[in-house]
Amino acid sequence: MHTEHHWVTTPITADLLRGALDLEHTGRGVLPHRLPARARAQCEDRQLAMAESQPSGVRLVFRTRATAVELDTLPTKRVYVGAPPRPDGVYDLLVDGRLAGQARAAGGDVLTIDMAAGTTDVRAGGTATVRFTGLPDRAKDVEIWLPYNETTELVALRTDAPVEPATDHGRKVWLHHGSSISHGSEAASPTTTWPALAASLRGVELINLGLSGSALLDPFTARALRDTPADLISVKIGINLVNTDLMRLRAFAPAVHGFLDTIREGHPGTPLLVVSPIHCPIHEDTPGPSAMDTGGLGAGQLRFVAAGDPAERAAGKLTLGVIRDELVRIVERRRADDPDLHYLDGLALYGESDFAELPLPDDLHPDAATHLRIGERFSEFAFAADGPFAIGGR
Repeated sequence: MHTEHHWVTTPITADLLRGALDLEHTGRGVLPHRLPARARAQCEDRQLAMAESQPSGVRLVFRTRATAVELDTLPTKRVYVGAPPRPDGVYDLLVDGRLAGQARAAGGDVLTIDMAAGTTDVRAGGTATVRFTGLPDRAKDVEIWLPYNETTELVALRTDAPVEPATDHGRKVWLHHGSSISHGSEAASPTTTWPALAASLRGVELINLGLSGSALLDPFTARALRDTPADLISVKIGINLVNTDLMRLRAFAPAVHGFLDTIREGHPGTPLLVVSPIHCPIHEDTPGPSAMDTGGLGAGQLRFVAAGDPAERAAGKLTLGVIRDELVRIVERRRADDPDLHYLDGLALYGESDFAELPLPDDLHPDAATHLRIGERFSEFAFAADGPFAIGGR
């Protein structure tokens, strides 16, 4: 195939990337990060390291006349002991904002995770190449959205015509933080996670700090949000605090206040939307932690259960119901001094009736169809003419 094109190799630099807050030069290529180095240095949690290095919402964006594009990558595949194999991550190619191709990359490193034993093992692998051909022979904006669920080192970008950084067309930047649901969970592709879908419906530039398992009100995450330029900000708070059984009610409200205070230090008048958890029956009234249903693993199914006791709510353990009630109070209290702060009940995005129609396959994470529903509903609420993110309003 290489003989058919006169290839131009372009260094992968920060001006070709969107959605990443840092670019690490490794011995093999460049690795996009969604948290800055200073934040990563303040936490050695392996879950966070894996989540922030998975490039949800990160894309290569450039302008070119090229009809063929090749991207060499080094993905990290995840294998969960006892669970069904995970499909290779999807790369979405957009031409002038429209989906024009999809590809998967085989190969790469393999990270084996034994959730029951709490162990991990990494096996090194080789570089993979994704190819897109038959693109229109004209000047155009090309975007390659990286797999949201695979840590991806970028090794080389080749095209059959020169590339240059694309302009931002004056779009608003939407900065979002949340859990694995915001990260992508079981979405079909990187442009169909619910935040990516909502962003595309409204023509805004997404920076997605959905951090699977790690939306834990960490101060370093709040500082990353504070220091990232943005026109619109949303934070989805709750489910991971229950998953991990991280804190009690006494710590929760001050932690939320502190998180919002830190964001406001860098964005004093920016529309800021607090989103509470979507419906999740196992944790509506039962505290965490979340645990794997080991019985399901034998049948090749990964499912989760609530390991807490509802009676422990009296001692301050958190449930989704408790968190929603507290978030309403916090936002109402703060709005007296902060009219640009807003609240969205997660049950309006996915509630009890939605669960009856589109249940959570593993009892914790939405499937691809549910991502589309959540993205459309968030778009309708947040970007409505009288909504918190009304584009024409600012």
